[in-house]
Amino acid sequence: MAKLKRIVCIVQARMGSTRLPGKVMLSIGKTTVIDAILLRLSQSKFLNETIVATSLKKDNDYLEKYIIDQGYRVSRGSEDNVLERFYEAAEFSKADIIVRITADCPFVDAKLLDAMIEDFLNAGVDYESNTMPPTYPDGLDIEIFSFNALQIAFKNAKKDYEKEHVTPFIRNSEQFSLKNFSFKRDLSKLRWTLDERADFEVINNVYSHFSDDIFFSWEQVYKLFQLKPEYFAPNKNINRNEGAAMKKGQKLWKRAKEIIPGGNMLLSKRPEMFLPDYWPSYFSKAKGCYVWDLDNNKLVDMSIMGIGTNILGYGNDEVDRAVLSTITKGNMSTLNCPEEVYLAEKLISMHAWADMARFARSGGEANSIAIRIARAYTGKDNVAICGYHGWHDWYLSANLSSRKELDGHLLPGLEPNGVPRALHSTVHPFSYNDIDQLEELILNKDIGIIKMEVSRNTGPKDNFLNKVRKLATENNIVLIFDECTSGFRETFGGLHLKYEVEPDIAMFGKALGNGYAITAILGRREIMQAAQSTFISSTFWTERIGPTAALKTLEVMEETKSWEYITNQGKKIRNGWKNLAKEYHLDLDYWGLDALTGFTILSENSLKYKTYITQEMLKNKFLASNSVYVSTAHTSEIVENYFELLALIFKEISECEDGKDIDKLLESPVCHSGFRRLN
Repeated sequence: MAKLKRIVCIVQARMGSTRLPGKVMLSIGKTTVIDAILLRLSQSKFLNETIVATSLKKDNDYLEKYIIDQGYRVSRGSEDNVLERFYEAAEFSKADIIVRITADCPFVDAKLLDAMIEDFLNAGVDYESNTMPPTYPDGLDIEIFSFNALQIAFKNAKKDYEKEHVTPFIRNSEQFSLKNFSFKRDLSKLRWTLDERADFEVINNVYSHFSDDIFFSWEQVYKLFQLKPEYFAPNKNINRNEGAAMKKGQKLWKRAKEIIPGGNMLLSKRPEMFLPDYWPSYFSKAKGCYVWDLDNNKLVDMSIMGIGTNILGYGNDEVDRAVLSTITKGNMSTLNCPEEVYLAEKLISMHAWADMARFARSGGEANSIAIRIARAYTGKDNVAICGYHGWHDWYLSANLSSRKELDGHLLPGLEPNGVPRALHSTVHPFSYNDIDQLEELILNKDIGIIKMEVSRNTGPKDNFLNKVRKLATENNIVLIFDECTSGFRETFGGLHLKYEVEPDIAMFGKALGNGYAITAILGRREIMQAAQSTFISSTFWTERIGPTAALKTLEVMEETKSWEYITNQGKKIRNGWKNLAKEYHLDLDYWGLDALTGFTILSENSLKYKTYITQEMLKNKFLASNSVYVSTAHTSEIVENYFELLALIFKEISECEDGKDIDKLLESPVCHSGFRRLN
């Protein structure tokens, strides 16, 4: 009877692997991964046919042609519903019994497969695999099941996980007879699968060793492991089935770190700053204060809202319409965009002391432009700084004399590697609200420029800002206010308007374009004209989208008085934290502007608690940590829901302060400290 059963092996393959794109077409020896798998399966004495099931995505067109050219049939179906794709492939091949092999198993062994098929037929079960529990090396995974079992799963599976991984419904529903095929020893910790670049190194080492013989057995690979363990070293720290539990964003982050130094372009957005092993990392869309991750989970952003770029919420309709209109008309041209003139006029009209403006696209650029202009005007190199002002050489050079010079300015431990030694002793930090320290610098360091944040975590005391202004005026020093973060949070324009202290230059960024890249440098005419005596120029500072977005953003802000709303909501959020701290007897330190508010739990476990908050809030579809950058999209209802969840977490933290082990509650490594409070 067994011979009457049509046994088909369906190899699951696609080009769009999240962690290692195109892995099935990578070259190993004189062939490719997919070809090697198909050739090795051809040695089976039980298989009637081997076909490949891939998805309908266009990037699999080449894979389909390649496989057909090798003499095999291909079935194509859904990209995400792999169960459906697999079922359609089984129907297509008229299979009675299906062997499931994934294309990340280039060591698949035909003799092992035949032994399992024979055992499956003799046992008369619905499903058999060698992974319940696994005893064979990872990469020798084989599943065998009846078409009837697959059909039932296809018709009844409801969960996304069941549809994405084909057989969970069969294995977990308790309506099928199951059997495990075990080896006499547990070799399951050996990793011979292909998911990441390190895996490919191992596989390539093995195929290179056996050279023209691609039909080596898995036992021969094991002997090679014993003789040449260095061949298998590259992936030894990757856990078995690590990818099965990982979300798409986590997989893409692992891939990113292989090809992008640090993984991304901004330290503040790295998962290690939030929840190292579980942070979603990437988004597919964003609207209001909601973010959708790559798995299409809708998350509430009660965190840093694009690092403070979106006061009006993500995807503000009016701003986006203005930008889309600009795109249809053209973003770049040989001629200049008129919007930059209109934007300059608008910003100058908001700041009576300013006469001229320049534009760039990032805060780091704006800070460097301001320093270049001020140095050109004063003819002096030395700068006194207070606060965080970006990544450029001029700023980081403060750490050339001591790597701890900038420790009190948000990011401790910044290495000045790559910064020219000639910049040594040109930048001198001083502490906020310490006028004596600034006076000493002016007296001893021939300071030509004072650059500072108006306020980040605390406001001025004892008339501090006015004293700074007086010192700058008396000593012919250019005073620069960095308002890239603070602008438009408490006032319509610079925060310095609130304190009635006028700088000589000010920079604005982040919120100015509500998510579109635009920064502005405003200044007094006599100082700004010094830009003509040096070279400051860049092609994409002339594009049209940024100024268009800024003009519309300013218009919407003015109409809605956004700065009042986000300040009031920020105060409510801080009061909510205070109430929870009082209820659960926790000591909290509060910092930041009301609209950029944050807290630190005063405990030796502070970072662990921060990690735990992020972990538990994420389970409830909130992106949250210990700070909130408020937007007009943060409604009272959203804030109330946030505090209902946070109360339960604070209760657990309170119990940890009383002796409960926080380490037992953490499911991820502890987050990095990153940016910190400035006193």
